[in-house]
Amino acid sequence: MVEQKRGRRIAMSPGELDAFLASERTCRVGTSGHSGPHVTPLWFVWNTGSLWLYSLTRSQRWADIARDPRVAVLVDAGVDYHELRGAELVGDAEVVGEVPRTGEAEPALEVPERLFARKYFDSEEFVHDQRHAWLRITPETVRSWDFRKLAAH
Repeated sequence: MVEQKRGRRIAMSPGELDAFLASERTCRVGTSGHSGPHVTPLWFVWNTGSLWLYSLTRSQRWADIARDPRVAVLVDAGVDYHELRGAELVGDAEVVGEVPRTGEAEPALEVPERLFARKYFDSEEFVHDQRHAWLRITPETVRSWDFRKLAAH
């Protein structure tokens, strides 16, 4: 992964980044389409250095990624200037499991599906709707910021 050079003073530590990405609920996924950039909100889970997206397979996002797997993902929070924080993750989206997801055994999806069910449905059981499939993004570059650190200085 590429090290963040600018803004190190406000960059999140690895532990801060893990906690932030585990707690936030919505990301914005940027893809490259035929007519230019396409950005959409999506739920996600963060697990062992990868961002997991459960995406509709009949969507512009899915079509864009099939043509060009490079994505940029933004997760941010805060309202006032000194509480803004976030992370931009850049890398390739990789399909994991069957498309669409029907629930076939896939060891790589056991943890992400359990985390997703807990985070969004307060459940231990993940329900497959046969319209979505999983994308994993293991970022090549992460840029993070936490403006709350500026207030401390």
